[in-house]
Amino acid sequence: MNLPNALTYSHTLLAEIVGPGATVVDATVGQGHDTLFLANLVGKTGRVIGFDIQQAALAETKQQLQLTGLGQPVELHATGHEHVAEYLAADEPVTAAIFNLGYLPGGDKSVITRPETTLAAVKALLPHLPRGGRIILVVYAGHPGGATERNAVVDFCQQLPQKTYQVLRYGFINQIHTPPFLLAIERR
Repeated sequence: MNLPNALTYSHTLLAEIVGPGATVVDATVGQGHDTLFLANLVGKTGRVIGFDIQQAALAETKQQLQLTGLGQPVELHATGHEHVAEYLAADEPVTAAIFNLGYLPGGDKSVITRPETTLAAVKALLPHLPRGGRIILVVYAGHPGGATERNAVVDFCQQLPQKTYQVLRYGFINQIHTPPFLLAIERR
């Protein structure tokens, strides 16, 4: 058995805490893999709130949701994840959120996530995390602008108070081409 990569491990961390009826966020819908995974976990009584600024990503994800019959608990929004607070009630708990930072695989590589919008979204989500709730960031930094976002996100996570949050960093350190790594913020 091999060690799971960052993306595979992100699903393990989500499956540990997300169950039927939960509210979760897919902050970067992309090709919809995380959206479908989360929709399956929350079931018909849960809520998946997804964000992407690229129409092609949302259209592909919507089609996959229809084909799999998982569309009911999913709301897709054609806006940046920095607007997440506008779609949550003030006291609404969010069991988990996932971000895949970088660009849409197979898409326009100049359209990337940015540190200011990513951090705005993370900051907006933190007050909604219940005890044991998690924000997962899969950090891809091997593209123009990626190192800047990586540094900003890591710096932010290192400053989170350890009495309130614990932050895990998981990733391979002996691979070429800047392998992705995972940051998991968990509320204590």
